[in-house]
Amino acid sequence: MTRYPTGRPTISGTRHAISAGHYLAAAAGHAILEAGGNAVDAGCAAGLALGVLQPDLVSVAGVAPILIRLADGRVESIAGLGHWPRSTPPDVFMREHGGKMPPGVRRMVVPAAPDAWIQALERHGTMSFGEIAAAAIRFAGEGFATYPLLRESIALHEAEYRTWPQNAAIFLPGGKVPEIGHRFVQADLARSLQYMVDEERAAAGKGRAAGLAAAHAAFYRGDLARAITAYVAQEGGFLSMADMADFRSRIEPVVTRNWRGHQVSVCGPWCQGPALMEALLIAERLGITDHAHNSADYLHLLTEALKGALADREYHFTDPALGHVPLEELLSDAHVAKRAALVDRARAHPGLPEPILGNGTALPPATQAPLAKVDPDTSYVAVVDRWGNAFSATPSDGSWNVPVIPGTGLVVSGRGTQNRPDPAHPAGVAPGKRPRLTPNPALVVTRDGGVMPFGTPGGDVQIQAMLQVMLNILHFGMEVQEAIEAPRVASYSFPSSFAPYEYFPGRLAVEARIPAEVRDALAARGHEVKPWPDVTWLAGSVEVVLSDPARGLIHAGADPRRPAYAIAS
Repeated sequence: MTRYPTGRPTISGTRHAISAGHYLAAAAGHAILEAGGNAVDAGCAAGLALGVLQPDLVSVAGVAPILIRLADGRVESIAGLGHWPRSTPPDVFMREHGGKMPPGVRRMVVPAAPDAWIQALERHGTMSFGEIAAAAIRFAGEGFATYPLLRESIALHEAEYRTWPQNAAIFLPGGKVPEIGHRFVQADLARSLQYMVDEERAAAGKGRAAGLAAAHAAFYRGDLARAITAYVAQEGGFLSMADMADFRSRIEPVVTRNWRGHQVSVCGPWCQGPALMEALLIAERLGITDHAHNSADYLHLLTEALKGALADREYHFTDPALGHVPLEELLSDAHVAKRAALVDRARAHPGLPEPILGNGTALPPATQAPLAKVDPDTSYVAVVDRWGNAFSATPSDGSWNVPVIPGTGLVVSGRGTQNRPDPAHPAGVAPGKRPRLTPNPALVVTRDGGVMPFGTPGGDVQIQAMLQVMLNILHFGMEVQEAIEAPRVASYSFPSSFAPYEYFPGRLAVEARIPAEVRDALAARGHEVKPWPDVTWLAGSVEVVLSDPARGLIHAGADPRRPAYAIAS
């Protein structure tokens, strides 16, 4: 097998390890571990810090889906995903916005991340909100150095940031895109987080649980909730104090399947997690691992397996609290066999494969733009602690298509963009419904008793990058860092999860380190091959922590495609 040189080593320790989408977030989480906190404490600290350090990609008031695997074997997911305000007219986007999802407050759903972090601490953590928020408050108030991806992201959306003066004041300091090395400060956001901590401290005499409840109330029923809902109402949105006050993230069933003796766990079909599982099962049925790594045969079958799974995502995935998702059928041996049987080993499917269950949905026309619209949002954090607890979370929500709430520094989740404006679509808008989320943390319990939380940003690329890295480690036997840095591909042969729901039938993006002869062979099979640079953040940024019981070590890797870093000790 081809070996891939890496720019970094796999990081290994004997006690605990963390990998996160920004190096300061990894440092914040590692400090919590060193102070005696567990994986949940550390993951929440890093996750909250990512909302400060990657404010173009992650919002403190955004989404934060979480998977937790405790040392005793229990696995649970905290959805960390808000629902549409209950007063949202289901036909509002068809009737008033021409079937489009406009930028601004009308795409806002209930902000879920603060609740998700606090629920995780309540259920399985050991520390206070103030302890885990300290680093985020410092990074917001004192600032941090603008890094290349942050500058690139802000420059890409400079016009949108100028839409709202309060956004421009933060993201375009002095009226221009910040230069690399500029100290990026978010003073209002620091004050908002400190308010939550102050409310916790005021209740601390009643115990840790009361303190966490007070921090939660500060956001969802206190001054922050009043500021959020007043501004949203002023701007013509639907989010109310009742939506905020009543909100708690759902504790959702985890979807787990056995694969070669490994137990693979993902979140439910309110996100795209089960499509990762289905793609893995289809690929296995196709015999994908009989082929050389990143050969034309391997990449062709991998792509076609992903197309089949993403077709079922398009046709069926929705909020299971309000609609039926035939998940057991989709992951059944019979359905996986049917999907595999539809794959032509010599020819790429020209678009999205047809439905097998039901009638499917009407697909949009092919997008004529030469390049896909880029939504550079989401980050990720993985932690394994000395006791064997594992934490996997994918916080998200960008800051350029919705306004900052004035005076708070908070960007309320604009995740409504992942619902279709037509309420008739399985992922269509409905009051009280959750959008079909792309962020999807995952976790594997290996057949030798290790645990591997892993995930990535990247929108629709997420499960594609995750599947490739997972196979690199668990089938091809690569070290964690090599598996992450190996070149990747991504299909765009399905309607995008983000407005305006672009569709590029047959398109396959390929990092240019994959040899030209392989790219030519893929094109000969009918894939519309679009070369990426040798290394690009568009291919995701996979972070992995993997415990190794046989050696008594915990390994960690982080993707240099973004400013992610791993730390172990």
